[in-house]
Amino acid sequence: MNFPRIAIDAMGGDEGVQVMVAGAALAADRYPQVRFLLVGDQSRIERTLDRHSALRPLVEILHADDVISGEEKPSQALRRARTTSMGMAIHAVKNGSAGAALSAGNTGALMAISKLALRTIPGIDRPALAAIMPTLQPSDVVMLDLGANTECDARNLVQFAIMGAAYARIVNSQPEPRVRLLNIGTEDNKGTEELRDAAALLKERAGDLSMVFDGFTEADKICRGEVDVVVTDGFSGNIALKAIEGTARFVGDLLRRSFSSSLRSKIGFLISRPATDLLKHHLDPNNHNGAVFLGLNGVVVKSHGSANALGVANAVGVTQRLLEENLTERIKADLARLGTETLRAPHKVTAEAGQG
Repeated sequence: MNFPRIAIDAMGGDEGVQVMVAGAALAADRYPQVRFLLVGDQSRIERTLDRHSALRPLVEILHADDVISGEEKPSQALRRARTTSMGMAIHAVKNGSAGAALSAGNTGALMAISKLALRTIPGIDRPALAAIMPTLQPSDVVMLDLGANTECDARNLVQFAIMGAAYARIVNSQPEPRVRLLNIGTEDNKGTEELRDAAALLKERAGDLSMVFDGFTEADKICRGEVDVVVTDGFSGNIALKAIEGTARFVGDLLRRSFSSSLRSKIGFLISRPATDLLKHHLDPNNHNGAVFLGLNGVVVKSHGSANALGVANAVGVTQRLLEENLTERIKADLARLGTETLRAPHKVTAEAGQG
């Protein structure tokens, strides 16, 4: 039997090999069908594996001499890709020795190396970084792009919608995801020309793509659970993501400060502990770890650099499910139904952009 194998950049992230190997060990308990290619300093990986003996039979080690730092520019990382743990993990996908790559390292470098090595799916101009975020409803929301492309035209946004819907059908088991474009208002005449052109095309062709296009959404509605896929350019998406993450940390810090301000507050904390623990679990990024570069000829997943072993294990879970559900082939099938000629000539909307 062929088991899916995931190449892990064991040297990436804030804690490096310790957390990445511990996360792989935790994932091996959850997903016994997965095998691992650990890429990095062999001696350090071997020493860490001594503390995870059950993982060793499921692992092959690929030695890499170099590591890409968090501050390294993508152009510099590209020149050293073939000798680094990140680059070698991605090339393992390219040459077929792994089905997917997972790294917690430098996001810009990971995107640049992945795009050069794997190329994009025919019909996709640019890969997009997609992640899932918690909502008030039982299912999460998929959001893209989160920083890979700072400027996007209507064609890019339509492609992102196609890829995001395919991803949502896998991770949230939604046969027809509700898709909206992030905008400054929900009225049809609001936003940039690119947004309005993309909306016009998606309204026209959503029925061909197993999605429900619901028009525009605003940033304060992202986590309400009213939409399954939020599509935007990487500039706006990254700002929105950082604002949501910052607000979550602010709420957590405010609660901690409030509950420690007096004896009465401390007693109140003990009474409300189950509720605050549930809130902490819901807002913990480790429980939603694993952003995906959609649109590549291969699966590449980005883990939070600060993720703990649980976060890495969750990212492995996302990776193995994308392999299991053939994400790349699903995106290709959706593109074929839409037709690449349609994407080359988005319907033009002439209304003036709204303000505010």
